Amino acid sequence: MTHTTIVTGAGGWLGRALLASFSGVWGSGDTSIGGESHARDGVLRALVHTANEVAGVLVVAEGAEVHVGDMTDPEVLKRLFEGADGATVIHAAGVIHPKRASDFVVNSVGARAVVAQAITTGVGRFVHVSSNSPFGVNSAPDDVFRADEPYRPYLGYGRSKMDAELVVRAAVDAGDLDAVIVRPPWFYGPFQPERQTSFFRLVRRGIFPMFGAGENRRSMVYIGNLVDGIVRAEQQADATGKAYWIADARPYPMTEVVATVKQALADAGIKVSERQVRVPRLFGDLAEKADGFLQERGRYQQELHVVGELNKTIACDISAARADLGYEPTVDLAEGMRRSVRWCLDQGIEL
Repeated sequence: MTHTTIVTGAGGWLGRALLASFSGVWGSGDTSIGGESHARDGVLRALVHTANEVAGVLVVAEGAEVHVGDMTDPEVLKRLFEGADGATVIHAAGVIHPKRASDFVVNSVGARAVVAQAITTGVGRFVHVSSNSPFGVNSAPDDVFRADEPYRPYLGYGRSKMDAELVVRAAVDAGDLDAVIVRPPWFYGPFQPERQTSFFRLVRRGIFPMFGAGENRRSMVYIGNLVDGIVRAEQQADATGKAYWIADARPYPMTEVVATVKQALADAGIKVSERQVRVPRLFGDLAEKADGFLQERGRYQQELHVVGELNKTIACDISAARADLGYEPTVDLAEGMRRSVRWCLDQGIEL
């Protein structure tokens, strides 16, 4: 029987990376840009939200069956899951920076719809891609999120991703679904969207804001490391019902993140400003309060939200993934940022 792998959110950053690995595009040539190949036989089915995402999917997975539509639409999901009993499902679709705060509900409503169809179809392993946002920010500079961390959702996105996790957990507890949750923090690497490219440009020009001394730490994950962690979660038989942080080996101080991006740009022959804008940490707290105020009134402003997080420590502990899944990140920040810059230049993206 031919095995089917279904990837939702296939037109996004992570979705395209997964398909590049599954189709063998990564690992078949210049591996210094992407990640390891996890090429597999069988059928690859990809769900994208709009038709303009189809071409980008087929570039990395020429033979994929691409379905277009909303993950909350039962008819779209019936077609996507048709004849897919025993399939692997990687649910990576979601909304992160919407036009309106009310749009965050898509994350939980979509998870409920995809889980329901997966149960009806009788799929095999279901890997749910979550986030650090259901857990908020760390309580102290040296704190890390662990596998059994209690929920403390950060604003609308965090609540929506928490609700999505709870949908998956309820299905597992009922004995209806064989699911594993993976929780990546801020990721970086090939297929990056414009918001990450804007970050590179701000760093290059020396105007990316550094809050205080920049000692707050951020866990990050290179996209190839994340794909490897997801595949390991998919394949580990006794991981049902568990949740794993998938990140690079250690959290990075923001000073190191910015310095590493500058070095990667300079190594690629790009002129980098020596200046560094610094702002009081209080500005980040004020931005967070303003973000919360706007979201309570149904509005969402991406730049304000990002600034509100920049003075926070958001760090996680990957020891459970190492112990249970055999996960070991192979690409560190310096190498990952070099690959990120090279990918941008290969795409003709001006940095």
